[in-house]
Amino acid sequence: MALAELHSLLLVFAIAVVAPLLSEWIPRLRLPLVVLEISLGILVGPQILGWASAGPTIAVFSNFGLAFLFFLAGFEIDFQAIRGRPISLAAVGWLMSFVGCLGAGFALQSFGIVDSGLIVGAALATTALGTLMPILRDAKELTTRFGAYAVAFGGVGEFAPLVLTSLVLSSSGGEQGNPLVLMFVFAGITLLGVFIALTYRPPRLIEVLEKKMDTSAQLPVRLAVLVLASLVVLARNLGLDAILGAMAAGVWVALATPGEHGKALSHTLDGIAFGFFVPIFFVTTGLRYDLHALVTSKLALLQLPMFLTLFLVIRGLPALLIRSQYLDIRSRVALAFLSATELPLVIAITDIGVKSGQLKPETAASLVGAGMVSVLLFPITALTLRRKAAPRSDSQSAVPIPEKVD
Repeated sequence: MALAELHSLLLVFAIAVVAPLLSEWIPRLRLPLVVLEISLGILVGPQILGWASAGPTIAVFSNFGLAFLFFLAGFEIDFQAIRGRPISLAAVGWLMSFVGCLGAGFALQSFGIVDSGLIVGAALATTALGTLMPILRDAKELTTRFGAYAVAFGGVGEFAPLVLTSLVLSSSGGEQGNPLVLMFVFAGITLLGVFIALTYRPPRLIEVLEKKMDTSAQLPVRLAVLVLASLVVLARNLGLDAILGAMAAGVWVALATPGEHGKALSHTLDGIAFGFFVPIFFVTTGLRYDLHALVTSKLALLQLPMFLTLFLVIRGLPALLIRSQYLDIRSRVALAFLSATELPLVIAITDIGVKSGQLKPETAASLVGAGMVSVLLFPITALTLRRKAAPRSDSQSAVPIPEKVD
């Protein structure tokens, strides 16, 4: 590793420590940790102070950070809690959003504002579930009915665009064969893994894993990381997006580790991800952010609030479909803001668009900038609305009540 990159990596580690301290010391600003990490990355990056840059080693760590973010998103989805009405309404809501996103994207393309309506539409159709899960957990919302709807809307808003990206937008798609066939192959392997995780629990293996969890071997953690790496590599070998493999790996590991031992594994994986890899991803996003393309283009500066508004209108409005007997109006509006919170997938999709020449750097900068603003404003607004919502039985429930579809 070159000395310059070593210094850059040291700065990345320093930002990972400084950002939570700033978040704690400046409580009035209420800046989300993700926004601080990206902002500090921009500050020390090549376009402002020039103290750090994203070299090959940092890029590898950053890719693992992105993979861990989606791995934990898949790991923390409680399928029992979101089955029935939450997941069905989330799917219908996303389909409505997707039609609106494509309409908006191709309309912007027809007016010459963007180059690719498909890429812009795909970016608009996302939700930052991986970013929202820690926020919902810290706010103790994951065990409420509102939390079940938030996870369902976020899960569909993250998984569905992932499939779209892998089928249509992936830069490597199609090199190994028909993307649709490869997607079915990956889906088949994923379902096989789910079946094995649910049914194959040999007592001797379980005993060894439980015994090694509290030793220096940390065998369950190593096995979880191996599953993550394997499915990421498999997805890439099939020409699909690596993020799809990461989320599938999280689901596998979660289904294979129920109960108290799963909670212990979750705490350890949280430490690895949010203590090391994930901060590197967000700081590196700041280092790579094309601030020059944003500030030197009047169109890009106008696009940022436009994209932010489209996030809220197109992704947020379907949340209002939920009936008042399940969520009050403030909770539904709060859900709309959470559904419209976008960032990691926007980064991934715009990166594909720029590298393939289908998206201008200034448009990508506007989309990512709008995503950062959404992470800054929307979750805070949503949680404020939830605190002001009328008392509900779901707020005292330890487990959300899954509703069946009428």
